Amino acid sequence: MAGKRPAAVLGTGQTHYVAKRHDVSMAGLVREAVDAAMADARVGWDDIDAVVVGKAPDLFEGSMMPELAMSDALGANGKPLLRVHTAGSVGGSTAVVASSLVSSGVHRRVLTVAWEKQSESNAMWALSTPVPFHMPVGAGAGGYFAPHVRSYIRRSGAPEHIGYLVAVKDRLNGSINPYAHLRQPDITFESVQASQMLWDPIRYDETCPSSDGACAMVIGDEEAAARVEADGRKVAWVHATAMRTEPTTYAGRDQVNPQAGRDAATALWRAAGITDPFEEIDAAEIYVPFSWFEPMWLENLGFAAEGEGWKLTEKGETARDGRLPVNASGGVLSSNPIGASGMIRFAEAAMQVMDRAGDHQIPDARKALGHAYGGGSQYFSMWVVGADRPGVTS
Repeated sequence: MAGKRPAAVLGTGQTHYVAKRHDVSMAGLVREAVDAAMADARVGWDDIDAVVVGKAPDLFEGSMMPELAMSDALGANGKPLLRVHTAGSVGGSTAVVASSLVSSGVHRRVLTVAWEKQSESNAMWALSTPVPFHMPVGAGAGGYFAPHVRSYIRRSGAPEHIGYLVAVKDRLNGSINPYAHLRQPDITFESVQASQMLWDPIRYDETCPSSDGACAMVIGDEEAAARVEADGRKVAWVHATAMRTEPTTYAGRDQVNPQAGRDAATALWRAAGITDPFEEIDAAEIYVPFSWFEPMWLENLGFAAEGEGWKLTEKGETARDGRLPVNASGGVLSSNPIGASGMIRFAEAAMQVMDRAGDHQIPDARKALGHAYGGGSQYFSMWVVGADRPGVTS
Protein backbone atom coordinates (compact mmCIF):
# COMPACT_ATOMS: atom_id res chain seq x y z
CA MET A 1 0.00 0.00 0.00
CA ALA A 2 3.08 2.25 -0.10
CA GLY A 3 2.28 5.59 -1.75
CA LYS A 4 -1.45 4.87 -1.68
CA ARG A 5 -4.18 6.28 0.50
CA PRO A 6 -6.41 3.86 2.41
CA ALA A 7 -9.69 3.01 0.68
CA ALA A 8 -12.62 1.12 2.13
CA VAL A 9 -15.97 -0.33 1.12
CA LEU A 10 -18.59 1.74 2.95
CA GLY A 11 -21.67 -0.13 1.80
CA THR A 12 -22.92 -2.79 -0.62
CA GLY A 13 -26.20 -3.44 -2.41
CA GLN A 14 -27.61 -6.31 -4.42
CA THR A 15 -30.80 -7.15 -6.23
CA HIS A 16 -32.47 -10.53 -5.89
CA TYR A 17 -31.11 -12.71 -8.69
CA VAL A 18 -33.66 -14.45 -10.91
CA ALA A 19 -33.86 -15.88 -14.41
CA LYS A 20 -35.93 -13.03 -15.86
CA ARG A 21 -36.68 -9.57 -14.49
CA HIS A 22 -39.38 -8.48 -16.90
CA ASP A 23 -40.79 -6.01 -14.35
CA VAL A 24 -37.91 -3.52 -14.70
CA SER A 25 -35.70 -2.05 -17.40
CA MET A 26 -31.92 -2.26 -17.19
CA ALA A 27 -31.95 1.19 -15.59
CA GLY A 28 -34.49 0.09 -13.01
CA LEU A 29 -32.53 -3.07 -12.24
CA VAL A 30 -29.30 -1.16 -11.70
CA ARG A 31 -31.02 1.48 -9.58
CA GLU A 32 -32.21 -1.19 -7.12
CA ALA A 33 -28.61 -2.17 -6.34
CA VAL A 34 -27.39 1.43 -6.32
CA ASP A 35 -30.10 2.56 -3.89
CA ALA A 36 -29.35 -0.36 -1.59
CA ALA A 37 -25.60 0.32 -1.59
CA MET A 38 -26.07 4.02 -0.88
CA ALA A 39 -28.50 3.27 1.92
CA ASP A 40 -26.05 0.75 3.39
CA ALA A 41 -23.25 3.33 3.19
CA ARG A 42 -25.59 6.07 4.48
CA VAL A 43 -24.62 8.51 1.73
CA GLY A 44 -26.58 10.77 -0.62
CA TRP A 45 -26.01 11.76 -4.23
CA ASP A 46 -24.03 14.85 -3.22
CA ASP A 47 -21.52 12.56 -1.51
CA ILE A 48 -20.72 10.63 -4.70
CA ASP A 49 -17.86 12.09 -6.75
CA ALA A 50 -17.75 9.60 -9.64
CA VAL A 51 -19.47 6.51 -11.00
CA VAL A 52 -17.68 3.43 -12.36
CA VAL A 53 -19.77 0.79 -14.12
CA GLY A 54 -18.97 -2.69 -15.34
CA LYS A 55 -20.68 -4.66 -18.11
CA ALA A 56 -20.09 -7.92 -19.90
CA PRO A 57 -20.27 -7.85 -23.74
CA ASP A 58 -23.10 -5.66 -25.01
CA LEU A 59 -24.40 -8.53 -27.15
CA PHE A 60 -25.39 -10.33 -23.94
CA GLU A 61 -28.36 -7.95 -23.88
CA GLY A 62 -28.30 -6.62 -27.42
CA SER A 63 -27.94 -3.02 -26.23
CA MET A 64 -24.91 -1.00 -27.29
CA MET A 65 -23.26 1.03 -24.51
CA PRO A 66 -26.37 1.13 -22.31
CA GLU A 67 -24.53 3.05 -19.58
CA LEU A 68 -24.79 6.22 -21.68
CA ALA A 69 -28.59 6.08 -21.74
CA MET A 70 -28.60 5.18 -18.05
CA SER A 71 -26.65 8.17 -16.71
CA ASP A 72 -29.77 9.52 -14.97
CA ALA A 73 -30.44 6.23 -13.21
CA LEU A 74 -26.79 5.97 -12.24
CA GLY A 75 -26.74 9.47 -10.77
CA ALA A 76 -23.88 10.26 -13.14
CA ASN A 77 -25.13 13.44 -14.77
CA GLY A 78 -22.45 16.09 -14.29
CA LYS A 79 -20.04 13.57 -12.78
CA PRO A 80 -17.25 11.45 -14.23
CA LEU A 81 -18.64 8.18 -15.62
CA LEU A 82 -16.28 5.37 -16.52
CA ARG A 83 -17.07 1.94 -17.94
CA VAL A 84 -14.89 -1.14 -17.49
CA HIS A 85 -15.04 -4.29 -19.63
CA THR A 86 -12.94 -7.41 -19.05
CA ALA A 87 -15.40 -10.16 -20.05
CA GLY A 88 -16.71 -12.26 -17.14
CA SER A 89 -14.17 -10.83 -14.69
CA VAL A 90 -15.56 -7.34 -15.29
CA GLY A 91 -17.39 -7.03 -11.97
CA GLY A 92 -14.14 -7.56 -10.10
CA SER A 93 -12.12 -5.35 -12.43
CA THR A 94 -14.71 -2.59 -12.01
CA ALA A 95 -14.31 -2.69 -8.23
CA VAL A 96 -10.52 -2.57 -8.61
CA VAL A 97 -10.73 0.50 -10.85
CA ALA A 98 -13.17 2.21 -8.48
CA SER A 99 -10.95 1.56 -5.46
CA SER A 100 -7.91 2.86 -7.35
CA LEU A 101 -9.66 6.19 -7.95
CA VAL A 102 -10.02 6.52 -4.18
CA SER A 103 -6.61 5.17 -3.15
CA SER A 104 -4.91 7.48 -5.66
CA GLY A 105 -6.65 10.51 -4.17
CA VAL A 106 -8.57 11.37 -7.37
CA HIS A 107 -11.97 11.01 -5.67
CA ARG A 108 -13.23 10.73 -2.09
CA ARG A 109 -16.27 8.54 -2.68
CA VAL A 110 -16.97 6.44 -5.75
CA LEU A 111 -20.14 4.55 -6.61
CA THR A 112 -19.47 1.38 -8.56
CA VAL A 113 -22.05 -0.95 -10.07
CA ALA A 114 -22.15 -3.96 -12.40
CA TRP A 115 -25.11 -5.83 -13.87
CA GLU A 116 -26.55 -8.26 -16.36
CA LYS A 117 -30.01 -8.56 -17.84
CA GLN A 118 -29.33 -11.70 -19.81
CA SER A 119 -33.01 -12.40 -20.35
CA GLU A 120 -33.09 -9.67 -23.01
CA SER A 121 -30.72 -11.59 -25.27
CA ASN A 122 -28.89 -14.92 -25.33
CA ALA A 123 -25.35 -15.48 -24.09
CA MET A 124 -24.88 -18.65 -26.17
CA TRP A 125 -25.71 -16.71 -29.31
CA ALA A 126 -23.59 -13.76 -28.24
CA LEU A 127 -20.55 -15.99 -27.69
CA SER A 128 -21.01 -17.73 -31.04
CA THR A 129 -21.13 -14.78 -33.44
CA PRO A 130 -18.04 -14.23 -35.62
CA VAL A 131 -15.82 -11.49 -34.17
CA PRO A 132 -13.22 -9.74 -36.35
CA PHE A 133 -9.71 -11.15 -35.81
CA HIS A 134 -10.95 -13.62 -33.19
CA MET A 135 -12.50 -17.07 -33.24
CA PRO A 136 -16.07 -17.47 -31.89
CA VAL A 137 -16.54 -19.83 -28.95
CA GLY A 138 -19.29 -21.66 -30.82
CA ALA A 139 -20.21 -23.96 -27.95
CA GLY A 140 -20.92 -21.50 -25.15
CA ALA A 141 -18.94 -21.34 -21.92
CA GLY A 142 -19.64 -24.91 -20.81
CA GLY A 143 -18.43 -26.45 -24.04
CA TYR A 144 -15.34 -24.26 -23.96
CA PHE A 145 -14.32 -25.08 -20.38
CA ALA A 146 -15.20 -28.80 -20.23
CA PRO A 147 -11.93 -29.86 -21.92
CA HIS A 148 -9.99 -27.84 -19.32
CA VAL A 149 -11.81 -29.69 -16.56
CA ARG A 150 -11.00 -33.03 -18.18
CA SER A 151 -7.35 -31.98 -18.36
CA TYR A 152 -7.39 -31.06 -14.68
CA ILE A 153 -8.87 -34.42 -13.70
CA ARG A 154 -6.27 -36.25 -15.78
CA ARG A 155 -3.36 -34.21 -14.41
CA SER A 156 -4.43 -34.25 -10.75
CA GLY A 157 -5.95 -37.72 -10.52
CA ALA A 158 -9.02 -36.24 -8.82
CA PRO A 159 -11.98 -38.62 -8.38
CA GLU A 160 -15.19 -37.76 -10.25
CA HIS A 161 -17.21 -37.03 -7.11
CA ILE A 162 -15.27 -33.81 -6.31
CA GLY A 163 -17.52 -31.81 -8.59
CA TYR A 164 -20.61 -33.19 -6.87
CA LEU A 165 -19.25 -32.13 -3.47
CA VAL A 166 -18.70 -28.54 -4.63
CA ALA A 167 -22.18 -28.32 -6.19
CA VAL A 168 -23.88 -29.55 -3.02
CA LYS A 169 -21.84 -27.23 -0.81
CA ASP A 170 -22.43 -24.08 -2.84
CA ARG A 171 -26.12 -24.71 -3.50
CA LEU A 172 -26.75 -25.40 0.20
CA ASN A 173 -24.91 -22.15 0.99
CA GLY A 174 -27.09 -20.38 -1.56
CA SER A 175 -30.22 -21.75 0.10
CA ILE A 176 -29.62 -19.45 3.09
CA ASN A 177 -28.70 -16.39 1.01
CA PRO A 178 -31.82 -14.30 0.41
CA TYR A 179 -30.38 -12.83 -2.82
CA ALA A 180 -29.49 -16.17 -4.46
CA HIS A 181 -31.14 -17.24 -7.70
CA LEU A 182 -31.00 -20.98 -7.02
CA ARG A 183 -31.94 -22.02 -3.51
CA GLN A 184 -31.95 -25.80 -3.18
CA PRO A 185 -32.01 -26.85 0.48
CA ASP A 186 -32.88 -30.39 -0.59
CA ILE A 187 -29.96 -30.89 -3.00
CA THR A 188 -27.94 -34.05 -2.35
CA PHE A 189 -24.80 -35.75 -3.61
CA GLU A 190 -27.01 -38.35 -5.26
CA SER A 191 -29.25 -35.81 -7.01
CA VAL A 192 -26.22 -34.04 -8.50
CA GLN A 193 -24.75 -37.35 -9.62
CA ALA A 194 -28.04 -38.28 -11.28
CA SER A 195 -28.48 -34.96 -13.10
CA GLN A 196 -28.08 -34.76 -16.87
CA MET A 197 -24.61 -34.69 -18.40
CA LEU A 198 -24.24 -31.44 -20.37
CA TRP A 199 -20.56 -31.27 -21.30
CA ASP A 200 -18.58 -34.27 -20.10
CA PRO A 201 -17.75 -34.25 -17.18
CA ILE A 202 -19.96 -31.27 -16.23
CA ARG A 203 -23.48 -32.22 -15.19
CA TYR A 204 -26.58 -30.02 -15.06
CA ASP A 205 -26.38 -29.45 -11.29
CA GLU A 206 -22.69 -28.61 -11.54
CA THR A 207 -23.21 -25.57 -13.75
CA CYS A 208 -24.24 -21.98 -13.05
CA PRO A 209 -27.64 -20.51 -13.90
CA SER A 210 -28.31 -17.57 -16.22
CA SER A 211 -29.43 -14.68 -14.03
CA ASP A 212 -30.66 -11.12 -14.19
CA GLY A 213 -29.34 -8.88 -11.44
CA ALA A 214 -27.05 -6.09 -10.29
CA CYS A 215 -24.53 -5.41 -7.53
CA ALA A 216 -23.20 -2.07 -6.30
CA MET A 217 -20.73 -0.71 -3.77
CA VAL A 218 -19.73 2.66 -2.36
CA ILE A 219 -15.98 2.97 -1.86
CA GLY A 220 -14.58 5.85 0.18
CA ASP A 221 -11.36 7.33 1.53
CA GLU A 222 -10.12 7.31 5.11
CA GLU A 223 -12.25 10.25 6.18
CA ALA A 224 -15.40 8.76 4.66
CA ALA A 225 -14.62 5.45 6.39
CA ALA A 226 -14.14 7.21 9.71
CA ARG A 227 -17.66 8.64 9.49
CA VAL A 228 -19.09 5.14 9.03
CA GLU A 229 -17.05 3.81 11.93
CA ALA A 230 -18.13 6.75 14.09
CA ASP A 231 -21.69 5.40 13.74
CA GLY A 232 -20.54 2.11 15.24
CA ARG A 233 -20.50 0.28 11.91
CA LYS A 234 -17.64 -1.54 10.22
CA VAL A 235 -16.08 -0.88 6.83
CA ALA A 236 -14.08 -3.25 4.63
CA TRP A 237 -10.58 -1.84 4.14
CA VAL A 238 -9.02 -2.62 0.78
CA HIS A 239 -5.69 -4.25 1.64
CA ALA A 240 -4.61 -5.08 -1.91
CA THR A 241 -5.87 -5.46 -5.48
CA ALA A 242 -4.49 -7.20 -8.56
CA MET A 243 -5.40 -7.65 -12.22
CA ARG A 244 -3.56 -9.65 -14.87
CA THR A 245 -4.34 -10.72 -18.45
CA GLU A 246 -2.87 -13.10 -20.99
CA PRO A 247 -3.80 -13.98 -24.59
CA THR A 248 -6.63 -16.46 -25.07
CA THR A 249 -4.61 -18.82 -27.23
CA TYR A 250 -0.89 -19.23 -27.70
CA ALA A 251 1.49 -22.17 -28.02
CA GLY A 252 2.01 -23.91 -24.71
CA ARG A 253 -0.66 -21.99 -22.83
CA ASP A 254 -1.74 -23.71 -19.60
CA GLN A 255 -5.52 -23.29 -19.56
CA VAL A 256 -5.88 -25.46 -16.45
CA ASN A 257 -3.58 -23.29 -14.33
CA PRO A 258 -3.27 -19.99 -16.24
CA GLN A 259 -0.15 -17.89 -15.79
CA ALA A 260 -2.14 -14.65 -15.50
CA GLY A 261 -4.06 -16.02 -12.53
CA ARG A 262 -0.90 -17.20 -10.80
CA ASP A 263 0.81 -13.86 -11.40
CA ALA A 264 -2.19 -11.90 -10.12
CA ALA A 265 -2.39 -14.02 -6.97
CA THR A 266 1.33 -13.68 -6.29
CA ALA A 267 1.10 -9.91 -6.66
CA LEU A 268 -2.01 -9.78 -4.48
CA TRP A 269 -0.57 -11.74 -1.57
CA ARG A 270 2.65 -9.74 -1.70
CA ALA A 271 0.80 -6.41 -1.68
CA ALA A 272 -1.45 -7.58 1.18
CA GLY A 273 1.50 -8.82 3.24
CA ILE A 274 0.16 -12.37 3.21
CA THR A 275 2.66 -15.23 3.23
CA ASP A 276 0.30 -18.18 3.76
CA PRO A 277 -3.12 -17.46 2.23
CA PHE A 278 -4.62 -20.76 3.41
CA GLU A 279 -3.91 -19.83 7.02
CA GLU A 280 -4.46 -16.06 6.79
CA ILE A 281 -7.64 -15.74 4.71
CA ASP A 282 -10.83 -16.26 6.74
CA ALA A 283 -13.33 -16.33 3.86
CA ALA A 284 -12.97 -16.58 0.09
CA GLU A 285 -15.43 -15.74 -2.66
CA ILE A 286 -14.00 -17.46 -5.72
CA TYR A 287 -15.51 -17.33 -9.23
CA VAL A 288 -16.69 -20.92 -9.73
CA PRO A 289 -19.21 -21.15 -12.63
CA PHE A 290 -18.71 -24.91 -12.95
CA SER A 291 -18.08 -26.95 -9.83
CA TRP A 292 -14.69 -28.30 -10.88
CA PHE A 293 -13.27 -24.79 -10.94
CA GLU A 294 -13.12 -24.71 -7.14
CA PRO A 295 -10.14 -27.09 -6.87
CA MET A 296 -8.60 -25.63 -10.03
CA TRP A 297 -8.66 -22.08 -8.67
CA LEU A 298 -7.54 -23.16 -5.19
CA GLU A 299 -4.32 -24.22 -6.88
CA ASN A 300 -4.11 -21.22 -9.21
CA LEU A 301 -4.51 -18.85 -6.24
CA GLY A 302 -1.86 -20.59 -4.15
CA PHE A 303 -4.15 -22.05 -1.48
CA ALA A 304 -2.95 -25.52 -2.47
CA ALA A 305 -0.07 -27.05 -4.40
CA GLU A 306 -0.67 -28.05 -8.01
CA GLY A 307 -2.74 -31.23 -8.15
CA GLU A 308 -3.77 -30.90 -4.49
CA GLY A 309 -6.74 -28.51 -4.60
CA TRP A 310 -9.34 -31.28 -4.84
CA LYS A 311 -8.09 -32.72 -1.56
CA LEU A 312 -9.09 -29.54 0.30
CA THR A 313 -12.58 -29.88 -1.17
CA GLU A 314 -12.82 -33.56 -0.31
CA LYS A 315 -11.71 -32.96 3.30
CA GLY A 316 -14.42 -30.33 3.77
CA GLU A 317 -11.90 -27.50 4.25
CA THR A 318 -13.88 -25.23 1.91
CA ALA A 319 -17.21 -25.70 3.72
CA ARG A 320 -18.65 -22.85 5.80
CA ASP A 321 -17.25 -24.48 8.93
CA GLY A 322 -13.94 -25.46 7.27
CA ARG A 323 -10.55 -23.85 7.58
CA LEU A 324 -11.05 -21.92 4.32
CA PRO A 325 -14.75 -21.22 3.73
CA VAL A 326 -15.26 -20.79 -0.02
CA ASN A 327 -18.43 -19.20 -1.42
CA ALA A 328 -20.46 -18.99 1.75
CA SER A 329 -22.89 -16.92 -0.34
CA GLY A 330 -23.56 -19.78 -2.73
CA GLY A 331 -21.21 -18.34 -5.33
CA VAL A 332 -21.65 -18.26 -9.09
CA LEU A 333 -23.19 -21.74 -8.94
CA SER A 334 -26.18 -20.15 -7.20
CA SER A 335 -26.37 -16.75 -8.96
CA ASN A 336 -24.83 -15.70 -12.26
CA PRO A 337 -25.66 -12.29 -13.70
CA ILE A 338 -22.42 -12.46 -15.71
CA GLY A 339 -21.48 -8.78 -15.76
CA ALA A 340 -22.10 -8.55 -12.01
CA SER A 341 -20.87 -11.98 -10.89
CA GLY A 342 -17.33 -10.77 -10.18
CA MET A 343 -18.51 -7.74 -8.23
CA ILE A 344 -20.78 -9.98 -6.17
CA ARG A 345 -17.68 -11.95 -5.15
CA PHE A 346 -15.94 -8.72 -4.14
CA ALA A 347 -19.01 -7.37 -2.33
CA GLU A 348 -19.62 -10.63 -0.49
CA ALA A 349 -16.00 -10.63 0.67
CA ALA A 350 -16.52 -7.10 1.98
CA MET A 351 -19.77 -8.09 3.69
CA GLN A 352 -17.95 -10.84 5.55
CA VAL A 353 -15.37 -8.53 7.14
CA MET A 354 -18.06 -5.89 7.82
CA ASP A 355 -20.12 -8.54 9.62
CA ARG A 356 -23.08 -7.84 7.32
CA ALA A 357 -23.44 -11.24 5.61
CA GLY A 358 -26.51 -12.36 7.55
CA ASP A 359 -27.18 -16.08 7.77
CA HIS A 360 -24.08 -16.97 5.75
CA GLN A 361 -21.72 -14.88 7.92
CA ILE A 362 -18.42 -16.60 8.75
CA PRO A 363 -17.72 -15.99 12.45
CA ASP A 364 -14.81 -13.64 13.20
CA ALA A 365 -13.90 -13.10 9.54
CA ARG A 366 -11.08 -10.53 9.50
CA LYS A 367 -9.61 -10.96 6.00
CA ALA A 368 -11.46 -12.07 2.89
CA LEU A 369 -10.66 -12.69 -0.77
CA GLY A 370 -12.79 -11.58 -3.71
CA HIS A 371 -11.87 -13.23 -7.04
CA ALA A 372 -13.10 -13.12 -10.62
CA TYR A 373 -12.01 -14.50 -13.97
CA GLY A 374 -13.34 -14.07 -17.46
CA GLY A 375 -13.06 -14.77 -21.14
CA GLY A 376 -11.18 -17.97 -21.88
CA SER A 377 -9.62 -17.86 -18.40
CA GLN A 378 -7.36 -15.02 -19.51
CA TYR A 379 -8.73 -12.08 -17.45
CA PHE A 380 -8.21 -12.14 -13.68
CA SER A 381 -9.10 -9.61 -10.98
CA MET A 382 -8.99 -10.00 -7.21
CA TRP A 383 -8.77 -8.14 -3.94
CA VAL A 384 -8.17 -8.71 -0.26
CA VAL A 385 -10.33 -6.75 2.15
CA GLY A 386 -10.01 -6.66 5.91
CA ALA A 387 -11.73 -5.51 9.06
CA ASP A 388 -8.57 -3.62 10.05
CA ARG A 389 -7.03 -0.65 8.33
CA PRO A 390 -4.03 -1.70 6.19
CA GLY A 391 -0.91 -1.86 8.32
CA VAL A 392 -2.96 -2.11 11.52
CA THR A 393 -3.84 -5.32 13.35
CA SER A 394 -6.48 -5.77 15.98
